[in-house]
Amino acid sequence: MLSRSYAQTVVLVGLVLLLVGCGGLQEVWEGPGARVFRPQSIAVLPPMASQYDSAREDIQEVLAVALNRQGSIERVVTPENVTDIFQASKEAFDSLVFYFSRLEMTGQSDKDSAIKLGQSLNVDSFLVVRVNSWEYVRKEGDNVGRVGLSLRLIDATSGTTVWKARHERSDSYMFIKPSLKQIAKDLADEMIKYMPPQTKR
Repeated sequence: MLSRSYAQTVVLVGLVLLLVGCGGLQEVWEGPGARVFRPQSIAVLPPMASQYDSAREDIQEVLAVALNRQGSIERVVTPENVTDIFQASKEAFDSLVFYFSRLEMTGQSDKDSAIKLGQSLNVDSFLVVRVNSWEYVRKEGDNVGRVGLSLRLIDATSGTTVWKARHERSDSYMFIKPSLKQIAKDLADEMIKYMPPQTKR
């Protein structure tokens, strides 16, 4: 009998190949309950610290807008409200700091701090974001604007990871640099389409 971890790896690889084969995301993983996950409310956490910290506000905003546009979750907490809650409540901010530190160390969602975050934000799910790229670079002889994100959907009632994905978009140019925020908008729309709760694509 196959071990559980091996079986999960096979399923993950199958999903990745399936999505890559049909022009989907670079990486995607769904937890066992992803297909029946039906959150009523969601918040986009401030993106985790990275070398692209200047992009954090823009990324948080475009993801919240993409979630609203998708329309499968009733209430999306605005980035402004999320910021206000963390500024007003030391307990909420401490939970965020602890949650991020545990995620960095273990790669796993910490149950207790995830539930506390959900309670502080008054949501039953939240999105963890890492900005992997936000830059203008030379790529294969072309000038490109490039934005890359990793997303992790958390069930704030149980602290479990429901879904994870990573993807990147780039736009080539000759003289006028494309807007990185516009590239991020297109990327956010594309990634959110694949996030539970599923809608027809």
